Amino acid sequence: MKTSHIFLALAVVLAPALSAGTSLAAVRVVTTIPDYGALAKEVGGDLVAVDALVKPTQDPHFVDAKPSFLVILSRADMIIFTGMELESGWLPGLLNNARNAKVQKGSPGYLDASTVVHRLGIQAGAVDRALGDIHPGGNPHFWTDPRSGLRIAEAIAERLAQIDSANKERYAANLADFKKRLEAKMTEWNAKLKPLKGTKIVVYHDSWLYFVDWTGFSQTGTLEPKPGVPPSPDHIAKLIGDVKKKASVWSFRNPSTPRTSVKFFAQKTGAELLVLPSMVGAAPNTDNYIGLVDRMVGMIVGALS
Repeated sequence: MKTSHIFLALAVVLAPALSAGTSLAAVRVVTTIPDYGALAKEVGGDLVAVDALVKPTQDPHFVDAKPSFLVILSRADMIIFTGMELESGWLPGLLNNARNAKVQKGSPGYLDASTVVHRLGIQAGAVDRALGDIHPGGNPHFWTDPRSGLRIAEAIAERLAQIDSANKERYAANLADFKKRLEAKMTEWNAKLKPLKGTKIVVYHDSWLYFVDWTGFSQTGTLEPKPGVPPSPDHIAKLIGDVKKKASVWSFRNPSTPRTSVKFFAQKTGAELLVLPSMVGAAPNTDNYIGLVDRMVGMIVGALS
């Protein structure tokens, strides 16, 4: 039996159980990472039911395409995903096999978040696998920048108004409230971070580019010699030598980053090692988008004080 037939058979069996908790919502929203789900809840409130396919501590590049995901997508009114090939290894097949026109490209329920943000890290010239896990269209980790978060929330409100026009005024009001709260916090965060502008940091994977751009920090290196390629002893040794010549270096890593090489690097350089939550729900008090950014800023400011 073909894989698609197996998925569809499982969908028929599992659909009643999985949909029981979301049947009262006007709009069923499915997101890849939980951050887009949190933004959808800010805009949609009790008018939406949200399912995030990726767990807060998972690497969204590599996710098992579970049959249960297919069930959720087959009943969805909207899909929100990162784009820029971040989920290319698992999401396209699910969308294709879901047989749901509402979440196919070109429909109001298909939202590629990368199309509404300012992209960084766009590669010039030819790109091949020898360069590592490169994303030709740019670095896809834009959700850590609250400026991107606001743009995505605005796009969600626009799409929800198309899908559920009867409640477009409520979506607009919810968006206005979220924007007011986020912009107030951004003023607060910028004031706290202003004295730290120019601080040099080293990261494991190049997933903090947008956050670094927003904060005004300076990324001086990555422990991965190429994106997705584990660090070699020679690369770490060279990076340690480079970092020791510079001051105020921190080492950022996500909760899902391998620990050993990062700890070794921090010990040898004296760098401050911060395990920053990069997605909503990855740490205490990060169950919403503003809470996530607030936690990251608080950890950074606390580490330097």
